Amino acid sequence: MTKTQRGGIFFNLLFLLSVFSFCAFLYTLRHPLMRLAGSFWMVNDPAASADVIVVLGDDNFSGDRAFHAAELFRSGLAPVVVASGRMLRSNAGIAEIMEHDLVSFGIPAASIVKFSHRGANTQEEAHALSGLIAGRGWKRVLIVTSNYHARRAQFIFERLVPPGVIVHISGARDSDFDPSRWWETRQGQKFFLGEVLGYALARWELRKPSDTPAGAVILARNFRMLPAE
Repeated sequence: MTKTQRGGIFFNLLFLLSVFSFCAFLYTLRHPLMRLAGSFWMVNDPAASADVIVVLGDDNFSGDRAFHAAELFRSGLAPVVVASGRMLRSNAGIAEIMEHDLVSFGIPAASIVKFSHRGANTQEEAHALSGLIAGRGWKRVLIVTSNYHARRAQFIFERLVPPGVIVHISGARDSDFDPSRWWETRQGQKFFLGEVLGYALARWELRKPSDTPAGAVILARNFRMLPAE
């Protein structure tokens, strides 16, 4: 065996040892890393007065979003709460369930605005709510959603609300998602992976023209995918 061959074997073994050591290091830190990943989705802006509290639809079985919104309302952060929800039938939907939950948690019915829409996802719901926000002239909006959904909701609403509207996000504790142990349950894994994909998709669909590389814009126009400025 030549000196060169021995040197090649040595470096290959060193490389494999380095890869093994790195994998072992990641395995040892897997729980802290996954806790960090779960915490990334948590958004809780500092408490500040607002014109309205908007509770996003599709709350969980326990009504955690509605309960959290009631706590914020009772603390005097806003005089009005919007019960947002998609329509399930022409005369009923999630908004009615949300309204019922809010009343049961102590919010007067006169302080609740029931808002039914046909949005199938957060982006479509934000589009619909933007019209309501503009129509009511609200300038400071506090969005309540589940903790795991807060960061994606923040990104979407900041892109879609009318100009001049300030958005704050308050993430409600969710009984189905524990950010410190999400990987231990099937539901937690589903929520986490769903948010990773949903956030990436939202960033792509709502990207600003400045977010798109110039070369991609030129190529798209050449294929008539984008209108000329």
